[in-house]
Formats: sequence, C-alpha cells, structure tokens
Amino acid sequence: MQDESVFVALTERVLAAIGEALDAADSDADWSENDGVLTIECGSGRIIVNRHVPNRELWVAAPSGGFHFRSQEGAWRDTRNGEELGAALQRLLRELNVAGVELSRLPA
Repeated sequence: MQDESVFVALTERVLAAIGEALDAADSDADWSENDGVLTIECGSGRIIVNRHVPNRELWVAAPSGGFHFRSQEGAWRDTRNGEELGAALQRLLRELNVAGVELSRLPA
C-alpha cells in the first residue's frame, strides 16, 4: 500500500487534472476543490470525487450511484467492474448533459 503522503500528492494531481479538463471543455459545469474533495455542479446534478485515505481510493458520488476507484496497473479502476476513472466520469457527466470533457489521461 502507498505511503499516505504519496497517495495524497497523487490524488491532488488527479483532482487538478479533472478540473483542468472541465475548464478546457468550456462546459457549463462549475467545479471546486477543497481538501481532497472535488465537487462538480451542473444544471441537472452534482458529482463529487474525493479521496479516501484509509483505503487509498478515490470515491465518486453521482446521482446514478457511488463508485470506488483504486490505482492499479497505471490507471484508476473501479473496484467492482474495472472501469477506468476517466471513462466513468465522462459517462457520469454525459448523464448530467455535460459533454466534451476529455479525461483519458488521469495520473495513476
């Protein structure tokens, strides 16, 4: 298991990359990050991405459910179905009518 400080630094880069992708897409989604919790607000809902230090995971809460992601083999993978974090976030954003966000290269 990763050292806590290494995990926190890695997740800071991931959350920053998600925010940068939202900005680059020029979408109508607003986002903010505070102490490891990234909140994405759009007209039809909210997605929250936060780090869970004890399990060394990123957790995602969306209107369609909750998901846990762990860094495995160079990618953040859903612990249940193996879906990659970027692909999952793009799908969840599309469900909230936010398109055009490119999240394929998230640091892991």
